[in-house]
Amino acid sequence: MITLRLDPKLEKTINDAAHRLGLSKSELIRKSVTEYINKLEKPSPWELGNDIFGKYASGQDNLSKDRKALFKEKIRAEK
Repeated sequence: MITLRLDPKLEKTINDAAHRLGLSKSELIRKSVTEYINKLEKPSPWELGNDIFGKYASGQDNLSKDRKALFKEKIRAEK
């Protein structure tokens, strides 16, 4: 069991949301914490690929248009 202190504004927000959803405050908080933890465990698509995404890392804005030529250049440079 966990005891939690909340500021009055957040507690009112939780009370109101639980009432609207037809849930107890405990159930709303359990569901919210579970959802939050699940999101932490699963990286977003951006987090998964941000090191390989186009122009933001490279500064080049033609990566999708010229991808084949750029890929060939990269392969030739590695030989």
